[in-house]
Amino acid sequence: MEHSLSPGLYIVATPIGNLSDITLRAVDVLRGVDAVACEDTRVTGKLLHHLGLKKKLIRYDDHAGEGDRERLLALMENQPVALVSDAGTPLISDPGYRLVRTARERGIAVTSLPGPNAAVVAMTLSGLPNDRFLFTGFLPNKAKAREEVLAELGTVPATLVFYETAPRLDAALQAIDAMLPGREVAVARELTKKFEECRSGTPAELAAHYAAHPPKGEIVLLVAPPSDEPAADIDVDAMLRSELAESKPSQAAAKVAKATGLDRKVLYARAMELK
Repeated sequence: MEHSLSPGLYIVATPIGNLSDITLRAVDVLRGVDAVACEDTRVTGKLLHHLGLKKKLIRYDDHAGEGDRERLLALMENQPVALVSDAGTPLISDPGYRLVRTARERGIAVTSLPGPNAAVVAMTLSGLPNDRFLFTGFLPNKAKAREEVLAELGTVPATLVFYETAPRLDAALQAIDAMLPGREVAVARELTKKFEECRSGTPAELAAHYAAHPPKGEIVLLVAPPSDEPAADIDVDAMLRSELAESKPSQAAAKVAKATGLDRKVLYARAMELK
């Protein structure tokens, strides 16, 4: 760099797989900072070695406490400090927002460098509607909580974007099939790497494929937004009649709306006709 960096916090996005995705600006900033806060010093150390850089590394992850945060804040008051995650853009399903929030409250300069992000890469690859999408991180590990989240988000008029791990993919697909029947789903994995893949289909189709071809690597799971029209294999009237046997039309419409992603008002009108 032609000039030294001012004191403060520099949020630096790092490659999610392909090391060539590091930006020239990111390299300049990493070269100019006095220290790098990171999730895993071994992972970040390898990246810096690849770039021909050697910097003081400070571990800052999910287990970091207030004392760790205070030491970093004290450092960046007088020196430039970078914050990186193991891969991708920091703070996106990674620790760090408390550090940024406190730095801003104390008047410490914060600069964020754009760069690789798995959710955005998957969104552009999937072919699903991208005018509106909702990123919600990882689905809960427990089945009941996972179903509750899907029921809550099922009516949101946007493509849903989740992070997932290979061992949990089947459970996630089964839950989506049960809670959001008829939705198109995309599984994006190994993004920017040699075996990059983005496969679309129904949850059942994808579950069958990955049962036969166990996936590896980190995964982005995308679910299409609700449609104004029911999928061909969904009998909405049957679902409404079943709910009407025990619930009021408004309650029946709400339950079917959560299960299918269809418009609640339209379902209520149909429930009144079936009553």
